[in-house]
Amino acid sequence: MKEKTWIGILLAVVGLWILLPIIGVTIGWLFSLLFPLLLIGIGVVGWRNNSKVIGGAFLAVGAVLLLAKLSKILFLILAVLLVLWGVSLLTGKRY
Repeated sequence: MKEKTWIGILLAVVGLWILLPIIGVTIGWLFSLLFPLLLIGIGVVGWRNNSKVIGGAFLAVGAVLLLAKLSKILFLILAVLLVLWGVSLLTGKRY
């Protein structure tokens, strides 16, 4: 890559690093979400390279960490689905 491209990428990353806390997005939360995805990616690569045990372990740990992070969203979706199901049983309409 050209030197200009690297400088542009560096400036954009530094700018985002400064901007994110100002708009209320903390870097720690972002890294804690990306870390399980990184583990899942490493697990997939390990699995594809015939290292099933190591790849499976990375996949499992990454999946558990990601589910723990997304549990609030998953419970919100579950609650909405249960409400819609209950309303559809009461009204006889299907959603």
